[in-house]
Amino acid sequence: LREALATGGLELCFQPRVRLNDGLITSVEALARWRHPHLGVVAPAVFIPLAEELGLIRQLGNQVLGAACAQARRWQEAWRPLRVAVNVSVAQLKHPDFVREVSGALLRSALAPELLELEITESTAMDEVQDNIKRLLVLRRMGVQLSVDDFGTAYSSLAYLRQLPLHALKIDGSFVRNLTEGGGDNSTAIVRMVVMLGHALGLYVVAEGVETEAQRAALVGLGC
Repeated sequence: LREALATGGLELCFQPRVRLNDGLITSVEALARWRHPHLGVVAPAVFIPLAEELGLIRQLGNQVLGAACAQARRWQEAWRPLRVAVNVSVAQLKHPDFVREVSGALLRSALAPELLELEITESTAMDEVQDNIKRLLVLRRMGVQLSVDDFGTAYSSLAYLRQLPLHALKIDGSFVRNLTEGGGDNSTAIVRMVVMLGHALGLYVVAEGVETEAQRAALVGLGC
């Protein structure tokens, strides 16, 4: 993994986000992939915890951030502006250079801040929340978009959630799957609640992992 980070061995895939009422691609999410010469494609579920254990997660996160900004700039020049979302780790968010590193990636790529979205998991956002709010407010004033990822899987204080300068809430994919896979009324109720909460706070709501027409139809019915 150290060698892959040093030699550019990681690559990015981009998952589209689609507006449910008309199918328009509104943005993409950058996802890191490690193509190992002997092991083949190593899943993020394997190498992300490894990067955290080895103290490499900031280096990995900053590489993904820089590459995603550069790709978004290329799309803007060759096609159309398309916002790119990048996951942020706890180690990145807590680091005193975090805001400077984000600003540097934008400057190097000449990407408008409005075309970058940073995704922070619910548990990360709620850890040392007051310090996080200060850092995120600086980025939001720059124009960077902010979203809470995996919403519904951790405990959030709604008072703190209201203070976070967010653009969007992302419903965890487990709830989306359970809408049509025998999850019962609980998942439906949770998704409906998150959609209503997001809209009440003036936020976009993104459902993760929509893979089937039945899931799409269920989300449309719930107002997502």
